[in-house]
Amino acid sequence: MSYRAPVEDILATMRHVAGLDALISEGLAPELADGVTEAVLEEAAKFAGDVLAPLNVVGDRVGSKLKDGTVITPPGWKEAYHAWAQGGWNALPGPEAYGGQALPTLVQSACTEMWNSAAFAFALGPLLTVGAIEALHAHGSDYLKETYLAKLVSGEWMGTMNLTEPQAGSDLNALRSKAERAGDGTYRISGQKIFITYGDHEMTDNIVHLVLARLPDAPPGTRGISLFLVPKFLVNADGSLGARNDVRCTGVEHKLGIHASPTCAMSYGDEGGAIGWLIGEENRGLACMFTMMNNARLNVAVQGVAIAERAYQQALSFAQERKQGTALDAPKGAPMSPIIVHPDIRRMLMEMRAKTQAARTLSLLLAALLDRSHRDPDEARRKAAAERAAIITPIAKAYATDIGVEVASTGVQIHGGMGYVEETGAAQHLRDARIATIYEGTNGIQAIDLVLRKLPLSNGDAVKALIGEMRGVVAQVREANTPGFGHSAARLGAAVDSLERATEWMLATMGIDQASALAGATPYLKLFALAQGGTGLAKKALALQGEDQGAAALATARFYAEHHVGEATALELAVTEGAGAVEDSAAVFAA
Repeated sequence: MSYRAPVEDILATMRHVAGLDALISEGLAPELADGVTEAVLEEAAKFAGDVLAPLNVVGDRVGSKLKDGTVITPPGWKEAYHAWAQGGWNALPGPEAYGGQALPTLVQSACTEMWNSAAFAFALGPLLTVGAIEALHAHGSDYLKETYLAKLVSGEWMGTMNLTEPQAGSDLNALRSKAERAGDGTYRISGQKIFITYGDHEMTDNIVHLVLARLPDAPPGTRGISLFLVPKFLVNADGSLGARNDVRCTGVEHKLGIHASPTCAMSYGDEGGAIGWLIGEENRGLACMFTMMNNARLNVAVQGVAIAERAYQQALSFAQERKQGTALDAPKGAPMSPIIVHPDIRRMLMEMRAKTQAARTLSLLLAALLDRSHRDPDEARRKAAAERAAIITPIAKAYATDIGVEVASTGVQIHGGMGYVEETGAAQHLRDARIATIYEGTNGIQAIDLVLRKLPLSNGDAVKALIGEMRGVVAQVREANTPGFGHSAARLGAAVDSLERATEWMLATMGIDQASALAGATPYLKLFALAQGGTGLAKKALALQGEDQGAAALATARFYAEHHVGEATALELAVTEGAGAVEDSAAVFAA
């Protein structure tokens, strides 16, 4: 089934929820004026549909394999990547001093959704390179920037992120990889890394690994982690490639999904130590890596939206073509009807559509807040945007990736038995989507981050400002008095009320009973996402009234409010009254 990028809805969400027009009018993104955004997205959509989408199935069926010490990607992968780099897509968000276009994160995120919808396993590689560029540009020495950034920005080389070890997943305190000072400004890196996305491949001549390791005299825990740049091939003084570094891929993981993405086990230092260069300061590596990880959390949220969109499009196409049963009002003896005439099929399709678009509002809002936090000339406004982005980051990452799984699963259900077999491709979306809830900090960790670190920002004023904005949207829906909104105002208003009460409970409880707060962290995050996503869809629907997209936007916003936002009441109770049940469950597992 072909993929067609939803450019109209992406643009509408950028304009009316994320605030693209305001970014331009306020002079924060002047380069996007005069139709530049529309032109970039249209071209990105063509590349996604024409070049990447046809590779999705072959990538899944063939996968990447380790052969004679090198990872070989599926047929067409290398050629598509070269077309990608030559088209300048890798340079979209890169710094201008090194050949990048320095376009806003908002535009990059919109394009990223399309590429991940088209071929999730392909788009993973370039996303990590973007993160490596950001970390190196922010924290690297002049030598490292001059040697590596231009090649990474152009896409001639790719970058990776090396954190996880067999004994150290989410808990980096357990990290054991070692770094020793060589005395010439370089370090010798040794150790094992696992689950390294695009850790090896033949698509580029060099791969630039960003590796976490410990120095011999480092303090314990995360305070003693340093970040190093370790290239697959060393670089000569003239910029040409030199000897192979002491780093090898020892295996490619056999995974549930994303088969074409080479997830590698990596070995450093089998022959004396891989040569590496320090990024940032010794024992300050985690702070440097978080530059890359925060970028990745937004991108993973976008991946959740992307896989949901692809699954929705495929389910819609199937429902329009597959014939089973007859419509309720069909005359006796009528031929079978397309299954889309059945109310429950339409309900499931609207569920897929509404959840996907709600997750899109969260992701693009986050991207725009990040742009404001970097581009606004006013320090106070930059801080406010940064704090709101900090709050939305775990919500977008967790909710959008959960939605990716839910929507892909519903897509299989709409296909029925045809969805459970591999021929239709519906099962691939579900398999591929499952990793995103684990990437870049599991969704449970995102919920912990939200309640422990993000809610207290500015003594709770930052989160209260977001809730205030939601109340403003609810008021606009009420004042519009548009029949097509149905019960949206009441449902959204109740959800925001629940969120406000749950937030007050969280802020009051964290300091005196952290265990109870953590027991409610995940339902609190979902409650926040429902209120934020629901008001985001309503805001877009209000703005699009009278336009071609208006009727569909209104129907989608209403469905989300009336079918999903009502969960807010139960989630509030789970947050404020559910800790005891979680605590008492310890007895269940004691044996």
